[in-house]
Amino acid sequence: MDIVRVLMVAPVGNVETAVVWYEKLLGRPADNRPMPSLADWHLSTGGRLSVFEDAERAGSTLLNLEVPDLDEALAQLKERGLTAGPVQAGGTRTRFAALEDPDGNRVTVLENPATCPLRQHTP
Repeated sequence: MDIVRVLMVAPVGNVETAVVWYEKLLGRPADNRPMPSLADWHLSTGGRLSVFEDAERAGSTLLNLEVPDLDEALAQLKERGLTAGPVQAGGTRTRFAALEDPDGNRVTVLENPATCPLRQHTP
């Protein structure tokens, strides 16, 4: 099986409330609103994030967003009015911090210099 794209979907109770929050998280408006209950962000060549109005499943998702510099990402989030929890270590090289959208979907922002192509790592 060849995978060409990964699509993360966060079910939310109210898509308009979620869109405002995810615009703050991602620092920009959605790339596409193909229907009133759906908003899409094209995050990378092979990765997209969608928020979809589905009250029954809202708050049940875990999203992981890898960034080249966790400290910079958290500073940007703070400037946009979003605060993540404490920075934690994951293994020997990974650091992460989590926050929740208005429905309780958990978004973890993580830095793993060993795998991130945008950042040089020296052991």
